Amino acid sequence: MKVLLMVFLGGGLGSTLRYLISKYLNIASYSNSFAIPLGTFTVNIVGSLLLGLVLGLALKYDSFSSNALLFLATGFCGGFTTFSAFAFENQELLKSGDYLHFAVYTLGTLILGFSAIFAGLYFSKLV
Repeated sequence: MKVLLMVFLGGGLGSTLRYLISKYLNIASYSNSFAIPLGTFTVNIVGSLLLGLVLGLALKYDSFSSNALLFLATGFCGGFTTFSAFAFENQELLKSGDYLHFAVYTLGTLILGFSAIFAGLYFSKLV
């Protein structure tokens, strides 16, 4: 039961923060005629960086409990990032025929997301 509570609390915090960031940045990007949803893009890249940091620190220090990992990695980072919104927004770009922004958004998210994981793992070694 405690395991579920850790995931629930972390996920709730991550989802709430994602909502606030996405709401502000997506509205700002669309009102400035920027076709890529910056909110979703930002939370996915920042969430990947945070996940890399958390997992890297957990590997480096044995003081991370399984509850802390469930709260931070599975709960918070899992709730903070969103693949479903990313997939939906890509579908919308394809449906509108905006293939250039579809390619930029998809490739940018994948390349920067993987790079952010690696950067987080790297930075965790410096701490």
